[in-house]
Amino acid sequence: MKKLALIIFFDAFVLMLLGLIIVMSASSTYSEFKFDSLFHLFSSHFFKVVFGILFMILFSFIPFEVYKEFSKPAIFVITLILIITLFVAPEIKGAGRWIHLGFLSFQPADIAKLILITHLAFLLEDKKDLLQNFKEGFLYLFFWIIIISGLVLVQPNISNGLLLLFVSLILLYVGGAKLRHIFAAALFCVIAGGIAAMVFSHSRTRIFTFVYSWQHGNEPNIQVRQALLGLGSGHFFGVGMGKSLQSNLFLPEAYGDFIFAILGEELGYIGAVIVLLSYLLIFFAGILVAKKTKDKFGQLLAFGITFSIVIYAFVNVAVASGIFPTTGLPLPFISYGGTSLIFMCISVGILVNIALSNVPSIIADSAIPAANNQTVNEVLS
Repeated sequence: MKKLALIIFFDAFVLMLLGLIIVMSASSTYSEFKFDSLFHLFSSHFFKVVFGILFMILFSFIPFEVYKEFSKPAIFVITLILIITLFVAPEIKGAGRWIHLGFLSFQPADIAKLILITHLAFLLEDKKDLLQNFKEGFLYLFFWIIIISGLVLVQPNISNGLLLLFVSLILLYVGGAKLRHIFAAALFCVIAGGIAAMVFSHSRTRIFTFVYSWQHGNEPNIQVRQALLGLGSGHFFGVGMGKSLQSNLFLPEAYGDFIFAILGEELGYIGAVIVLLSYLLIFFAGILVAKKTKDKFGQLLAFGITFSIVIYAFVNVAVASGIFPTTGLPLPFISYGGTSLIFMCISVGILVNIALSNVPSIIADSAIPAANNQTVNEVLS
């Protein structure tokens, strides 16, 4: 387990170091044009990376069991913050997602993701005897999924809201909920999510444009077109660090949501594959941590964190490759960002602590077939 903890920690650490280099390359031209300084955005990102690493180290020493005590007040607080966001957040690109406090700005959806995963892990352990009952068990957990995801959806933040729903339902499955309950909930989510996506003009436009592009063999928008040009021009070994052409104001959001295109252009097919394998390494190491953890809350928390990191990375890469509609989700640990990066680091710190807190002996392992953990281990096997 100690080896798994080190693998997860240093994998995330290396991805952040790589992110620093790519952000510098992707943002320098825009920084010079917008702020009259090549290093303006890089400097901001550098300090966030430093704080992220410090938080990752700090949370790796905090016993993960303490989150059981705080999950209920935390879910109420983040619900209140998400409600406040709907009224006070300034509208940017058709959505109000950020709360500005003068000295700092943060996106509550990124915080809500970790809190929801933690609370669901707690409830799955706490209500394990009622989970098979739809009204008294499953519905109670699903209530919190709908509240948090729904408040994110109506910001509107359709992509984050839908991914929260998806990650949460997968966590319920791993936690032992009945498949027919999950399918019923998923059907409701698909209908509700589809309605939300059609109600808001910016998401509706993105979806229709994406569908039209598939029908006619075109790229859905200029971002995807330029991203594909960048990925294609990288060929096998890339054009070299700092030599991206797309970062010269050709690709919008080159240092943020579409940074994978710059990465692929500069590092080529080899570099892009290595980065994808790095995410898979975190995934497999995290799954092993979850499988070997003796505490059911720790198992589910480790799985939820691991799965959320990998699914967000997959969606970002799929968007940059033109496979999914444009979403606005950052590439974990690499994209320029604040709240997302910090809470990804906190999540990794928690995952590392779960690994370090569960170093089972051979004797203890043989005595584990406890009823609480049987379902989770069966699913993860």
